[in-house]
Amino acid sequence: MSEVFDLTCELIRRRSLTPDDAGCTALLAARLQRAGFRCENLRFGEVSNLWATHGTGGPVLAFLGHVDVVPPGPEADWNSPPFDPTVRDGRLYGRGAADMKSGVAAMVVALERFVADYPDHAGTLALLVTSDEEGPVNLDGVRRVAQHFRETGQTIDWCVAGEPTAKERLGDLIRVGRRGSLSGALTVRGLQGHVAYPQLARNPIHLFAPALAELAATRWDEGNADFPPTTFQVSNVGAGTGAYNVVPGSLVAHFNFRFGTASRADSLRDRTEAILKKHALDYAIDWNLSGEPFHSPGGGRLRETVIGVCREVCGIEPESSTGGGTSDGRFIAPLGAEVIEIGPVNSTIHKVDECVALDELECLPAIHFAIAAELLR
Repeated sequence: MSEVFDLTCELIRRRSLTPDDAGCTALLAARLQRAGFRCENLRFGEVSNLWATHGTGGPVLAFLGHVDVVPPGPEADWNSPPFDPTVRDGRLYGRGAADMKSGVAAMVVALERFVADYPDHAGTLALLVTSDEEGPVNLDGVRRVAQHFRETGQTIDWCVAGEPTAKERLGDLIRVGRRGSLSGALTVRGLQGHVAYPQLARNPIHLFAPALAELAATRWDEGNADFPPTTFQVSNVGAGTGAYNVVPGSLVAHFNFRFGTASRADSLRDRTEAILKKHALDYAIDWNLSGEPFHSPGGGRLRETVIGVCREVCGIEPESSTGGGTSDGRFIAPLGAEVIEIGPVNSTIHKVDECVALDELECLPAIHFAIAAELLR
């Protein structure tokens, strides 16, 4: 098999559940050092972050990836063990096959080939790999690395994230931005009591229901040319003691906004709390802004380069999208970098029997090599 296939399999075999990298970053660092890269292990807390660079000065082109994966779920549901890479019907199966150990392997192979062909390339070629992308908080991964870069003056001009972006075929969709994510943990306080004496209790479920209906029906914005309208979704609601005859004393609800540049996080907070106050709720709320929206506009050097590479290497005109969830690009974009995401088909990510097509796996290094060649050759 090929270099990218072998390296992807090596990474899949490592049970790197967030934030444990299971030795993945050390493996990658050893390879890149042999290729002439300077490698720095930026370890924060339990998270290993690899920063590997070749060349000096600007411009700086960084490739971005993660080696941590989500849990596989019941392993008996898989047709082959999730951490035993297996080929069936032209696909490589295993946890992380698409999200995103194949992408990381392709970047490493492409970077090795590029510096072998162009040892005196312009600027700085870099790879940033974390083991804390899939976690719920992401405190010590790329978020913390970006803070470190601000403190040390490290700049990034262009960033290519290897997230799985394709819908049906490699190169058919690239991410040119992502929506912001604002979450809230809401507690509505009532008064516990017996269901037979509701006049002596205050049911927080009943109190919250009209406010929830208004929140769900609110049109937060109309979106714009770059982003769809803001969405509001409740993900969890909990109340009660488990007994049928007890009015609960409190209710807890978790919700999330996904928003583009048509709204700001502070305005979403203010409008939400205005609705809660309008309904005279006794409440407390903890907010978490996990990322602001970012967008790489048309005409940008990196965006146009990636579009051209998709035409040349994949033979397809890519759709430019800002949809999907969040990515670590949200931490790199505020450094002033243009960020574009491109990777394999995402239809099996986080699922049982996650996989990547072998022909697309073999094509991935050529994409990353061509991007580097266009920008730094």
